[in-house]
Amino acid sequence: MDNNVKTKTIIMGTVIGALVGAASAYLLVKRGETQDQKPKLTAGEGVQVGLGVLGLLRLIAGFSEG
Repeated sequence: MDNNVKTKTIIMGTVIGALVGAASAYLLVKRGETQDQKPKLTAGEGVQVGLGVLGLLRLIAGFSEG
């Protein structure tokens, strides 16, 4: 694989990840505002998010195998 393709792929992944992270933080803040409290993520919600991210990474990794 060409180094140029690798670099573009890493940059695109970084930008997309940053945008998704910013959107997630925005939603967390909005939820806190509607409940009139500080934005917080419970341990259970953190585990759910972590498992969701791992599932997404497995899905993406599976694209290269199929």
